[in-house]
Amino acid sequence: MAETVIRLFNGGLTTQPPLSLYIHLPWCVKKCPYCDFNSHAAQTLPEAAYIDALLLDLERALPDIWGRKIHTVFFGGGTPSLFSAEGIDRILTGVRTLTQLMPGAEITLEANPGTVEADKFAGFREAGVTRVSLGIQSFNPRHLRALGRIHDDSEARRAAELAATHFDTFNLDLMFALPGQTLAEALADIDTALSFEPPHLSAYHLTLEPNTPFGHAAPPNLPDDDLAADMQMAIESRLNEAGMQHYETSAYTRPHHASRHNLNYWQFGDYLGIGAGAHSKLSFHDRIIRQMRTKHPQQYLNAIKAGTHIADARTLTRDDLPFEFMMNALRLNEGVPAALFEARTGLPLIVCAAALEHARGRGLLETDASCLKPTLQGQRFLNDLLALFLAA
Repeated sequence: MAETVIRLFNGGLTTQPPLSLYIHLPWCVKKCPYCDFNSHAAQTLPEAAYIDALLLDLERALPDIWGRKIHTVFFGGGTPSLFSAEGIDRILTGVRTLTQLMPGAEITLEANPGTVEADKFAGFREAGVTRVSLGIQSFNPRHLRALGRIHDDSEARRAAELAATHFDTFNLDLMFALPGQTLAEALADIDTALSFEPPHLSAYHLTLEPNTPFGHAAPPNLPDDDLAADMQMAIESRLNEAGMQHYETSAYTRPHHASRHNLNYWQFGDYLGIGAGAHSKLSFHDRIIRQMRTKHPQQYLNAIKAGTHIADARTLTRDDLPFEFMMNALRLNEGVPAALFEARTGLPLIVCAAALEHARGRGLLETDASCLKPTLQGQRFLNDLLALFLAA
């Protein structure tokens, strides 16, 4: 697709940010009723054909990333752990052959309990995966059923044990504010997760997304806003007591185990996304572009052959950039250096002067001009803080 080049300003970008690679594997055993990701239930996987398409996608994208090193790789889905270890190895071999993958790059693979076993985890590790992110959601069988998950509580525990056995760093994903969940039950999930000594943990509020079964008809007995807020604060307190740093809106880490891939997103770094529906954000000296691949897996497979797999491409305008940057950077509880705004957008920070003054005046942003850091109030009311930059 042709792109319109819009110059950001006369100076442009003087340096390119770090580059990550996102690889989308769009299939799962069963679509969960809360999920709005580009994922598709499938009984059989066209694994070999899809890997062929991924590698061709990557090869065709090389002119956009020529000469750049890849710092992190992330296999997202869907359920990437449905793919064989041999398939993941073939993809990573292609990545190493076609690109400059940095030695020691973080390579993450999302996995769901019920789709992994010891041999598979060992195979993923042997293929080069350095980190797994497990979609536990809950260790309570009643809540897992309410969420429509395919695994039970014993499989959740077994998967966490396997992750701790095979990987030096791993993430456990949990949700709270679940149908019928009490504060004690939310904290019990946290305590069970901590028993596996995870280096990283994510705790998300259940969200009723549009165009999902839960979005169309909310499940019964959802906790009210006050109880959900109590859960969030209690979870944060429990994890802090356990020595985990709350470094991003929903993410907690032990020292040296923060997600390098996600940090690159939040610091407005670049990423190339390959696979069905994958998104990219790529910086050049005179522009920053966003792309999206063809969304449906079968249409993506057909489009790759025809070279028409980029369904949408646009150049970010001067008006887009303040909100785009802040939407990511202000998710970090410690914020970012103020100088990063110009380094990553090519714009002087003064374009945000009015919004910054307003945010500081409302107590949503720290007053230190050398950093862009949300206050505790800004963390709690992040959407209100971000809205100020829409008109920046």
